[in-house]
Amino acid sequence: MLPSQHMSGLITDIDGTITDPGRRIHLGAIAAIRDLVEKGIPVILASGNTACFLDAISKMIGTSGIYIGENGGIVRTGYGHDLILLGDGDPARRAFDHLVKAFHERGIEIEPYSIPYRFVDVAFARTVPVQDVREILRDYPVEVLDTGFAIHLHPPGISKGEAFSHLASLLGLTTLDFLAVGDAENDIDLLRRAGIGVAVGNAHPDLASSADRIMEKEYGDGFVEAVNEFSPYFLER
Repeated sequence: MLPSQHMSGLITDIDGTITDPGRRIHLGAIAAIRDLVEKGIPVILASGNTACFLDAISKMIGTSGIYIGENGGIVRTGYGHDLILLGDGDPARRAFDHLVKAFHERGIEIEPYSIPYRFVDVAFARTVPVQDVREILRDYPVEVLDTGFAIHLHPPGISKGEAFSHLASLLGLTTLDFLAVGDAENDIDLLRRAGIGVAVGNAHPDLASSADRIMEKEYGDGFVEAVNEFSPYFLER
């Protein structure tokens, strides 16, 4: 189904959506995003990555620095604006400490990603079964999320979708004003809240079933296909 209204913005996941399986960013996706930005259309990057990563990649891609990080734990409305924390990271850090001890007793060592640079969630490599992580942490007030690229621990209620609603409001828009593009389960809420949600061809089946449209092409090629298909619906600001 085509959108019944014009779109004022774009929100997109990064890994697996505008990158290839090796996490190399698609040059065509960069060009498509820059074209939108130059027309005054806000582009939100939504990722599980840290603020410092998103600061750098926003500059390199050419966006205005609007992003969601840590799978919804943090948002920023643009360069020069303060980082907004949408949760408390202490429960996730305590849960991770317990997890380290539990796996150490099994002879397995796990290490976090970028702990000094994370404010709300904790992420680590997918070297242990996510079901084991959930079982070990069943009494801790955290949610365990497997993005396909890392395992994340974060406070309940933190999600890309919740952050999307918060950020859209700060921008003077609603989530229905956006085209959303993603590939993974943690993008489902983004697509459901957006005016139209698109899954790239490599999308997880659960995401694909939640999408308004599924692209034939995968990864960055699928993202470019989506932007090209819906570009007539973008309102320049």
